[in-house]
Amino acid sequence: MAPSLEAVNVTKKFGSFTAVNDLNLKITGAKCVGFLGPNGAGKTTTMKMFTGLITATKGNTLINGVDVRKDKKAALASCATLIETPEIYPSLTPREALTMLCEIRGVSKEDRNKRIDEALAQVKMQDWEDKKTGSFSKGMKQRVNVASTLLSDPEVIILDEPSTGLDPRGMSEVRDIVKSLGNRLVFMSSHLLAEVTEVCQEVALIDHGKLLVYDTIDNITSKFARGSGEVRIGFARPVDLQTGTKISNLAGVTSYSRVSDRQMVVKFDPTIIPQEKLFETIAGLKAGAQTIESSSGLEDAYLSLVKETL
Repeated sequence: MAPSLEAVNVTKKFGSFTAVNDLNLKITGAKCVGFLGPNGAGKTTTMKMFTGLITATKGNTLINGVDVRKDKKAALASCATLIETPEIYPSLTPREALTMLCEIRGVSKEDRNKRIDEALAQVKMQDWEDKKTGSFSKGMKQRVNVASTLLSDPEVIILDEPSTGLDPRGMSEVRDIVKSLGNRLVFMSSHLLAEVTEVCQEVALIDHGKLLVYDTIDNITSKFARGSGEVRIGFARPVDLQTGTKISNLAGVTSYSRVSDRQMVVKFDPTIIPQEKLFETIAGLKAGAQTIESSSGLEDAYLSLVKETL
């Protein structure tokens, strides 16, 4: 059965304040889904309800079809979470910290070393596994935190802003790790739209506790962007004038400029030609197109949907 997350008529109130308002969201299949919204929109509250850290005022949250409220242990058996930024005891090494978590989660002694070895390898922390974490950078600590979510080989992983507070290198390391989790359902909140565009296939956008849209990034960009998108295309060989003319004449392309003989910036209208289709079309010109960098289309769509912040 495909991994899944589902919120059914979920509302959460704190006194008179409604943090999440009648949320209905169903995600199915192995993929990465970005969870977007301004500060105070209800993202972390929603994630905490999925993990049983807080209880919904109304409605139900389900993981792989199991109601978290009715059977938390069974629902979370195939799920791992990283909510906010947990601290690791500074006197512990990554192996010691992960061993402690294995004991808490009931991983058998026979499997512990193998699970820990695999998790540390996936986040590229083998060389530091016996060093005390108190001397680690934020990025290194976060890699250990992400490793902790892999110990039980989960089908579903919930990540709450995993790149927050990291420097560019740390952000890049975490993004690479998230991209390596492609055989699982990853539900990841973030304020970094370029990061979401790079690692996610779909996006759920929430504001004032209400779900505004859930769809693929291309579909959201096509429907809600206000007419501006921009990508940087890299080519394996120098681009000739004829290829540049063909690209500028494509439907939906508003302009292009050469950054170098092997790179160009293409501006386009995502309501006419989605980013994915644009790259497919340019690749079809057989001019050696091989890389594409993030479009601003998701940001444009986000700003058109989120009218104001709390």
